Amino acid sequence: MQLAAHDVLPTDAAQAILVGRVWSETAGGPCPVLVRGGRCLDLTSLAATVSGLMEIDGLAKRLAQAEGLADLGSVEDALAGRGLTLLAPIDLQAVKAAGVTFADSMVERVIEEQAKGDSGRAQAIRDRLAPVIGDSLKGVPAGSEKAQEVKRVLQDLGLWSQYLEVGIGPDAEIFTKAQPMASVGCGADVGIHPISEWNNPEPEVVLVVRSDGTVVGATLGNDVNLRDVEGRSALLLGKAKDNNASCAVGPFLRLFHGDFDMAALEAVKVSLRVTGEDGFEMTGESAMAAISRTPTDLARQLLNRNHQYPDGAVLFLGTMFAPVKDRRGVGQGFTHEVGDVVEIATPRLGRLVNRVLRTDACPEWTFGTRALLRNLAARGLADKV
Repeated sequence: MQLAAHDVLPTDAAQAILVGRVWSETAGGPCPVLVRGGRCLDLTSLAATVSGLMEIDGLAKRLAQAEGLADLGSVEDALAGRGLTLLAPIDLQAVKAAGVTFADSMVERVIEEQAKGDSGRAQAIRDRLAPVIGDSLKGVPAGSEKAQEVKRVLQDLGLWSQYLEVGIGPDAEIFTKAQPMASVGCGADVGIHPISEWNNPEPEVVLVVRSDGTVVGATLGNDVNLRDVEGRSALLLGKAKDNNASCAVGPFLRLFHGDFDMAALEAVKVSLRVTGEDGFEMTGESAMAAISRTPTDLARQLLNRNHQYPDGAVLFLGTMFAPVKDRRGVGQGFTHEVGDVVEIATPRLGRLVNRVLRTDACPEWTFGTRALLRNLAARGLADKV
């Protein structure tokens, strides 16, 4: 894919504090960078990892005032692989995800469960359940008295589900999406496991959380999902979610600064566009305002006295919709084909673009935590982790 800086940067990039991560051929390894004026400015003098960088108090203000940082090259260079390669803008952080946090996706999870992973049965079930369950869930705050009332009604109708329990019950579903260092960045290939015939992108807003639980910013993510695998059994969630190149994050982390704060994040609308080599195109847009739990509540459920993440974490906030546009035939719904290009965008966070391949055709993940530590030690940066 040929991407330009204007394709991926936020529309107000000049006012944004953007942190990225690049592989620098000159430096011989990964470097956290401040993206300013279309340039990638080296931050290894502050911290050699993004995880460590996020722990610095007052980081956004410090980066806004930073001067004299080494220029590693342009965003254009990183996108084109000219001496730099754009990586996922995270490294040692835990990669976690919240499930079924939007009403429409809750309905689709129930449909998967009822269909037992068979896409051919999905439409008939959707026609039967969506009018009943969907109307019941709209505008219901998770964990509220109203949610308990809805639960009782749906139980009486025999329509209650484990997905509705985590969708509107008191406890969120929070699971491990991928291992630290396993995420791919903007412009990279994302993987669909070859056993899957019913799958989809999951466009999501992703919180950046420090080890003390402070939310310091956000980015975009694609929580690639195998609907048929999870539909067969929720116990196969790991197989449906955590595969080679199945987690995309980026293009950059945007720190809270100026008029970009949690309130601004909660007001964003996220768009999805999928274009295939077969001429297929699908678009959609959803608003963060429709989320059933606040991002702050989800962050508190992620990291608290009972759950610590000393290297920080990123938290996918849940998909806003599950694509249902027919592709392979009437009533078959959406599934990916090799070569699809997925674009996830919102003006304040930019655009995350990836091409779909099979997991066994994507480059193997080989650069893990031990490799990173060895690399930093060889570069004299072991004390900057």
